[in-house]
Amino acid sequence: METKEYSNGEITILWKPQKCEHAGICVKMLPKVYNPKERPWIRAENASTAELKEQVSKCPSGALSIK
Repeated sequence: METKEYSNGEITILWKPQKCEHAGICVKMLPKVYNPKERPWIRAENASTAELKEQVSKCPSGALSIK
């Protein structure tokens, strides 16, 4: 399964596109990080590590995880 990585320098967000249900919770919680219209669509550097961990923990599909 494909996994894409996006880092803020402290932690790395892992995204599995095949698992993503496009629920939009990530975009609603952290629009400054997640913008589906941009490439790359995840800009982990736009939020603190704590904010990213909290948001990723709410991903309903498990497509987002932290490394």
